[in-house]
Amino acid sequence: MKKKISVLALSSILITGSAWAAGYRIPEQSVDSVAKAGANVASSMDADASYYNPANMSWLKDAWQFEGALTYINLPAITYTDNRTPSYNGESETEHFVLPTIFLVSPEMNNFRFGFSVTAPFGLAKRWTQPFPRSYAQEYSLKVFDINPTVAYQIGDKFSLAGGVRMLYSSAKLSNYAVRSDSGIAVNRGMDGDTVEWGWNLAASLRPMDNMNLSVTYRSNVDLDLEGDVNMGTNYPRPYSLFTGGSVSVPAPAVLSVSMAYTIEKATVDLTWDRTYWSEYENIAFQYDAPVTHPVLAVFNQPIPKNWEDSDSYRIGLSYELNPTWTLMAGFAYDETAVPESTLGFELPDSDSFLYSLGARYRVNEQIELGVAYLYDYKTSRSVSNDTINGTFTDASAHLLSFGLSYDF
Repeated sequence: MKKKISVLALSSILITGSAWAAGYRIPEQSVDSVAKAGANVASSMDADASYYNPANMSWLKDAWQFEGALTYINLPAITYTDNRTPSYNGESETEHFVLPTIFLVSPEMNNFRFGFSVTAPFGLAKRWTQPFPRSYAQEYSLKVFDINPTVAYQIGDKFSLAGGVRMLYSSAKLSNYAVRSDSGIAVNRGMDGDTVEWGWNLAASLRPMDNMNLSVTYRSNVDLDLEGDVNMGTNYPRPYSLFTGGSVSVPAPAVLSVSMAYTIEKATVDLTWDRTYWSEYENIAFQYDAPVTHPVLAVFNQPIPKNWEDSDSYRIGLSYELNPTWTLMAGFAYDETAVPESTLGFELPDSDSFLYSLGARYRVNEQIELGVAYLYDYKTSRSVSNDTINGTFTDASAHLLSFGLSYDF
């Protein structure tokens, strides 16, 4: 497949992700996970266990289980106020997205269970139209779909192991345009590309008591090696364009989750800690098929440091069976940012965040259940002073509204 990649702009392509999780990761992929603020590892006891904790598939009822969900995401505008001059101020565009996900779990087959999930665990976008912010992030978008078949094996009554292979399909689109006000020198760039990469995941669940589940899951790091056709252009000292091949690699980082679920009568509490290994994101280094020697464009030959840090998230989720028809859910989480002040930019003005969520499931009959969930992510304001930015980002937040249908057959 032909790819058009502005390798210059890929310095930021994979840090344009979600505005509701550390970095560009999207933890919330199902109705239950949205309703419980991502605390859905040890307590995942529906078809979405095929993604969140495939070892839990061993504890599900002996039937085919399917779940499909649509999540609407609203990212309100982020305001940037510069300390140097109001002419550098800006406000990002409001973003709207709809993400589909599917989950499937098989009946028990000689202590084995098989699962399948299609999710979108990384991505989204950021756009700025004002002259100073758009010089760095006029438009960036990234979509990553994770196709993940899994298998679980039950060992006795209390222990289950699981693993799977992951195929990550990612596509990216961006454009940049910058003009220096003092000289009129302009630079433009554009990209439209994709790639397919492979990874793996493991999970284990222990049930020391009937009402307790202890779980550990791990998803491997996957390097997204984007490559394709490069295009760059400038008007200095005269109109000039460069078209060549190029490549760059950025990580879809590993994630470790440790979780405990405990049930007291009709209520289940899930406590989850997860660590995302963002330290894999050390820099962006570009490779070109042809040398970039133009005096303006040659600056893009240099690696761009990122130096992200591993980040922790702390989550608590609660579900309560009100009656045989209704199940209520709620959650809270705290996400640490992975982006240090020294490398933070307009592509992802990330900060620590607090997540609040609620949801409900309605059982129509023995086979069909409907679900709805809402999550609000509040991002703290962040003041930044580095080589590019000297100002404060405010008003960052996100709203997620998820609808799902579960069907057993």
